[in-house]
Amino acid sequence: MNHILQIQKKLNSQGLDALLLTDEKNQRYAAGFPFTDGFVLVSREKAWLITDSRYIEAAEAAAGGCAEVLLYDNAHPKMRLLRRILTEQKLSSLAAEDRKLSHAEYTNLEHLLGLSLQPAGALMEELRASKDEEELRSMVAAQRISEKALEETLQVIRPGMTEKEVAAELVYRMLRFGSEGNSFDPIVVTGKNTSKPHGVPGDTVLQPGDFITMDFGSLQNGYCSDMTRTVALCEATDEMKQVYDTVLKAQLAGIAAGRAGIPGSEIDGAARAVITEAGFGEYFGHGFGHCLGLDIHEPPFANPRGQALMPENSVCSAEPGIYIPGRFGVRIEDVMILRAGGSEVITRAPKTELLIVGR
Repeated sequence: MNHILQIQKKLNSQGLDALLLTDEKNQRYAAGFPFTDGFVLVSREKAWLITDSRYIEAAEAAAGGCAEVLLYDNAHPKMRLLRRILTEQKLSSLAAEDRKLSHAEYTNLEHLLGLSLQPAGALMEELRASKDEEELRSMVAAQRISEKALEETLQVIRPGMTEKEVAAELVYRMLRFGSEGNSFDPIVVTGKNTSKPHGVPGDTVLQPGDFITMDFGSLQNGYCSDMTRTVALCEATDEMKQVYDTVLKAQLAGIAAGRAGIPGSEIDGAARAVITEAGFGEYFGHGFGHCLGLDIHEPPFANPRGQALMPENSVCSAEPGIYIPGRFGVRIEDVMILRAGGSEVITRAPKTELLIVGR
């Protein structure tokens, strides 16, 4: 999976000779091969992948069809190879990832190359935001792995387990079902800890009558899945069910409002209105969702400040929550593809009512 042609079209439309990619995810997007410890350089007519002996064989197999793969070593330093290409190809208008490099890294590159770089972080963000069908298939496949892992994990959750043990069950099953790794460190919290949206799994023991929130994701071809389910252990109070139902209604309202071509704040607002009307507005502190792809968090965002228009075929999380400090919290998260006419939810895990497990 590579996107050299898409980048080349952007270079032509923006009057740039070439784009230098150093970020691992951008390199994978461009040439289809990560972990190069080098560069991917894309000009209007050609592309080069510069890597070392650890990756050269795999890089030639993965990227050989779309890029010339070059080996750097002590005798042929990568910056020397890069300068040679720029000189031979007469590439003077060179763009770089101003949103991925530190100021020191960016200016050091300018010094080493002897030219002023053009900022191109927005160019890559725009390209990566709208997914093609191959990217979408990878994300759906990652989602199916996560759902299988959840289904099995729900069967083994019992009182007396710890948050860490539940997290370990999820990770083991995702790997067993084919995940390349975690798309982020799983969040598994229970009891009062569920009021912490990004709580870290610890040694807290699962107790009957408590919520358990699980937020986790798999990887396929480098692309992320993301989902959250909140369940109750053995039993649930009417208040717990009310909060869960409120979050679910808010999520469904945001999903119904979701479509390409509108600002993310509009999607967020539809969900936020439901939670506010139910009297829990002060307990919903984060945004409705974020886009994802090769990174678990990608722009644009569906939050109150999200003024950027959501691109067609962008993939956005739908994850409102209510978090009552010192008591409990609920979050329900699906992932949806934003189309011109609405949203397509790719998450299939059950959510229509609060699930009671461990009994």
